[in-house]
Amino acid sequence: MNSRVALLTALLVAVAIVSGLAVGAVPLSPGTVIDGLRGQGDPVVRAILWDLRLPRVALGLAVGAGLAVSGGAMQATLRNPLAEPYLLGVSGGAAVGAVLATVAGVLAPTVMPLAAFLGAMGAVALVLAVARAAGGASDPRILVMAGVIVGAFCTAAIMVALATAPEGTVRGALWWMMGSLADATWSDVRWVGGYVALGGALLLWWGRDLDVLALGEEPAAALGLDVDRVTWRVFLVAALIAAATVSGAGLIGFVGLVVPSLVRTLGVTRVRQALAVSAGVGGALVVLGDAVARRIVTPAELPLGAVTALLGVPFFVWRLRAAAAR
Repeated sequence: MNSRVALLTALLVAVAIVSGLAVGAVPLSPGTVIDGLRGQGDPVVRAILWDLRLPRVALGLAVGAGLAVSGGAMQATLRNPLAEPYLLGVSGGAAVGAVLATVAGVLAPTVMPLAAFLGAMGAVALVLAVARAAGGASDPRILVMAGVIVGAFCTAAIMVALATAPEGTVRGALWWMMGSLADATWSDVRWVGGYVALGGALLLWWGRDLDVLALGEEPAAALGLDVDRVTWRVFLVAALIAAATVSGAGLIGFVGLVVPSLVRTLGVTRVRQALAVSAGVGGALVVLGDAVARRIVTPAELPLGAVTALLGVPFFVWRLRAAAAR
């Protein structure tokens, strides 16, 4: 990996962490943040940092890394620069699973990721079925259109599930659909971070297979790669990571699309290296986006999903135009 890229990634992560800890209803200077983390200074400031902002930043790093790695793995598997959990309906399916579990009153941290994962896998199967029915399962544009259709279906399914739900449940479900780090706790950081770390480690381990798969299905098969097996196991793990991020922070779109593409523009082409860099850049992007969401309309907060969409939609249009021009 280019040492300059690694240094820039580490610097970006450091800036994001300091910004995430400094920005809020009570602004803090970088010096005050450092003193508070060292256990010095005002006890109130230390409580704000350790109990409120540090879990929020840590969860943002885990969620951003998970979304970026998941998107990068999907793009490498499908050889499609437009593939990512949000656009392919995976995140929407995960939200359906999480909302259904919420409506049913099942809120255990160990159950929510499983419900989100089952919803994500159902969405993957539905997207592939729609794309095959349209006769273009390998066409990037048809896959994206199928993802949009499934995403709309997932939104409708959530609305139906909430039609007769209690008011408190409806308000909680809206959080899933907008995306937020506001309620982050150390418990959330542990289990979301665990899923992301395990899934990310598996994807990095399979990096060589993904490099071979990037050559195309026929060349990869000629080199002895079991294309179907590799594709499905990568999709399963990528969906699990995306589901964990949804169950921890709700729907946060376009991170998995923007970050891997940006990393490739830096000249990082090997999949394993690209995934590692994407994890750092994705985590930094989500933490910085959360800082912006807290700052624009202080003391209120914008939904984090809206902030990432404002960045991601123009980027997606540009990528779609580039794909159509080929």
